[in-house]
Amino acid sequence: MAVNSATLALIREYEGFVDHWYPDPAHGWKVPTCCIGHTDAAGEPKYAATKGKKFTESEGRAILASDLAAVEAQVRKAVMVPLNENQFGALVSFTFNLGARNLGGSTLLKKLNKGDYAGAADEFGKWVNAGGQRLDGLVRRRAAERVLFLTPATLIAAQKPTPTRNEPAIPKAAILIILIFIAAALAAFFILHH
Repeated sequence: MAVNSATLALIREYEGFVDHWYPDPAHGWKVPTCCIGHTDAAGEPKYAATKGKKFTESEGRAILASDLAAVEAQVRKAVMVPLNENQFGALVSFTFNLGARNLGGSTLLKKLNKGDYAGAADEFGKWVNAGGQRLDGLVRRRAAERVLFLTPATLIAAQKPTPTRNEPAIPKAAILIILIFIAAALAAFFILHH
């Protein structure tokens, strides 16, 4: 199962697109980064071979797809309980940003694998520091991941129902806009009340 459009929108919103290599905000040039959160450690392209290159957005999307395939496999390997597509996507976004090692050693994963979905959701907000500092961008991202995780969706193992002629399908773009609006509202609420 690949991530859904809501997950892709969340990742793109918080990673942004940069057409060249730049130093990671928390780790500097120890972690060269380009495109949509791609790091040198994630695989091709490598910084040494492409450090003067200007990437296109199309190249950035292709690199992201490759990076996410690896992260999706890491999440599937770590999680031992059923997930819906939004829970899976939230965990992929979390792992894409923080790495499989952090997911693997987290209380979030321990609670989730014990079937404590609500407890796992509450752990997202604890991962808001980088380089020893609390970052507002990470606070907002973790809040958005938590909202996505808690948003009901069809179980991955289940078939999605197809609409009948009398039931028009809700366009994916409308669902995505609603999810982004809910995530932003909850993130603002979380920031104001914590």
